[in-house]
Amino acid sequence: MLEIPESLNLAKQMNQRFRGRKIVDTEAAHTKHSFAWYTGEPDFYAKTMTGCVIGESMGIGSMLEVSLGEYSFVMGDGINLRCFLPGEKLPERYQIRLTLDDGSSLVCTVQMYGSMSLVKPKEYDNPYYLAAKEKPLPVTEDFDYGYFRKLREESTGTMSAKAFLATQQRIPGLGNGVLQDILLRAGLHPRKKVGNLTESRWKQLYETVTETLSRMTDAGGRDTEKDIFGKKGEYVTLLSKNTVGKPCPFCGSIIQKANYLGGTVYFCPSCQEL
Repeated sequence: MLEIPESLNLAKQMNQRFRGRKIVDTEAAHTKHSFAWYTGEPDFYAKTMTGCVIGESMGIGSMLEVSLGEYSFVMGDGINLRCFLPGEKLPERYQIRLTLDDGSSLVCTVQMYGSMSLVKPKEYDNPYYLAAKEKPLPVTEDFDYGYFRKLREESTGTMSAKAFLATQQRIPGLGNGVLQDILLRAGLHPRKKVGNLTESRWKQLYETVTETLSRMTDAGGRDTEKDIFGKKGEYVTLLSKNTVGKPCPFCGSIIQKANYLGGTVYFCPSCQEL
């Protein structure tokens, strides 16, 4: 799923490899999917996108925005975006295909759910998009400790660590995936109430958020996700479905999992304070 490290790296790859390329053919809704969401009929995508030149791409939270002149193509967090070089066989099932003037194809495939919006940015009122555009990312200078403290002051004292970091678009793009390693490094259980944390613990949490996301981004994303060429990220996740039941890298206790706030959380029962 797209979260901050992946959206930023996909944008970087798009800008390096595809910026300035012309779209010569477009196909939308190739494979029916009950939870693939569009902002128009398939021919709207074909007529609007074909002939456009790919402009700047931006990672905005859990979304990837690709500029196409007066329109933007915005892909949500359930989208897999892959490049297929000239002559490579395309997958049988996919939702959107963009064929470029060099013969390569960009293919969007929905996992469990996902949106592929073709919109005029100034008219797009999706609240998740607006929040991602307006709020600073933790890997930028604007996301300083003063900003983090403001988020803290606006939250309730009974809120858990997961709820504070990964719900209500408080920090767009910081989702359940990247949350796991952040909380392990910070020594906080996902259910830990954050209202009574000392100032030094809040500062430690802030530093862990920014440092962990920077590590993930610099490594090209997490090893549980793939880039535009199908390559896994080089950041080795400490807590994920791949590590549950294995020893904690810090203390050796067995990593556990539980369901909490609509998703699976992984944690070390010894390292993470509840």
